[in-house]
Amino acid sequence: MGTDYALDLHLHLGAGAYICGEETTLLNSLEGYRGYPRSRPPFPALEGLYAKPTVINNVETMANVPGIIRHGVGWYRQFGTERSPGTKVFCLSGHINRPGNYELPLGSPIRYLIEALGGGVPNGKKVKAVLPAGESSLMIPADKLDTPMDYESMAAIKSMLGSASFIVMDETVDIVWAAEKMIHFFKHESCGKCSPCREGTFWLSKVYRRIRSGEGSMEDIDLLDRKSVV
Repeated sequence: MGTDYALDLHLHLGAGAYICGEETTLLNSLEGYRGYPRSRPPFPALEGLYAKPTVINNVETMANVPGIIRHGVGWYRQFGTERSPGTKVFCLSGHINRPGNYELPLGSPIRYLIEALGGGVPNGKKVKAVLPAGESSLMIPADKLDTPMDYESMAAIKSMLGSASFIVMDETVDIVWAAEKMIHFFKHESCGKCSPCREGTFWLSKVYRRIRSGEGSMEDIDLLDRKSVV
């Protein structure tokens, strides 16, 4: 591009483990080790890949850089909200007619993503709940679909935007069954390093199975709440 600067780009195929979304685990995977988080400090910016200072960004962050460099920060901030500027790629899946990735200004309503872009729920069914950041977020009930998709608004309804991986569940979904499936996922994907995750997901899974088998009690609800907070 008219300069003397050059760089080498290397593409590595990962094993796909959920835990490798954590940055130090990703570094271990790149170095050929087991996907397992590192203790910090040292932080990657000081000692990262092959013990060299390393800056870690996701693909979406890097995709925003060319437009900002070309058009300026003011251009980027014209999209979104004052506190959540710019656009975001929203991944839409689950019970939806047109699943896919949609880039929208931050602050767009959830309903617009689901109904206008996603084409609504198949077979004329209604939305029961939505997971806005995949399985790691709190479910949003159908009466909150007009909530703006920005970081502050999602926090205000006690959920989170996170990766913006929206999973739609229609009125036929058994929420207890769905919660049990999510707990099983995290139990399976846990690296086992920290006791709250390692032990907590084990007990959560047992309690959910007990409830679904008809042997649950009101005390189990309190237990779930305490273990989930941990």
